[in-house]
Amino acid sequence: MSRMNRRRQDDDASNLIEKVIYINRVAKVVKGGRRFSFSAIVVVGDGEGKVGVGFGKANEVPEAIRKGMEKAKGQMKSYPLVTGTISHEVLGHFGAGRVLLKPASPGTGVIAGANVRAIMEALGVHNVLTKSLGSSNPHNCVRAVFDALGQLESAEQYAHRLGRPVDEILPNYTVQAVTGA
Repeated sequence: MSRMNRRRQDDDASNLIEKVIYINRVAKVVKGGRRFSFSAIVVVGDGEGKVGVGFGKANEVPEAIRKGMEKAKGQMKSYPLVTGTISHEVLGHFGAGRVLLKPASPGTGVIAGANVRAIMEALGVHNVLTKSLGSSNPHNCVRAVFDALGQLESAEQYAHRLGRPVDEILPNYTVQAVTGA
């Protein structure tokens, strides 16, 4: 890899929002005592519609976070946003965890629990209403949020799915700078 490409990758990486959602300590009992290891759930986003999550495990916290960051950067995907919020209401499921995401009017802010808030802020959503239903386990909650985000459709995607023009479905719709998958 040339020096220019490496520098460009570093510039891209510096603009990313990185948040640690959860750190877990696990103890393994051995003959000499306890051995501790750590796992971390980390979310990485660009604040403009791209976000990814990573799970890292290591014998030290910083190393677990670093591994989680690398995995999250590799799993980043684009999701459709409309003027700082999501396009429509969705309910995501994973295991016993369910998360409801609703679009909100400008000025509402991010109404969410800590796990969901970190993902929404990394994604670049400024106005959203959320409710975590069922399990409060951070692993299930995070995966339920990504299930919900995967169900989001932009107006163009919805119109294409129906096989009709966008202006027929939404008469007052003007094509905006929408980030789509």
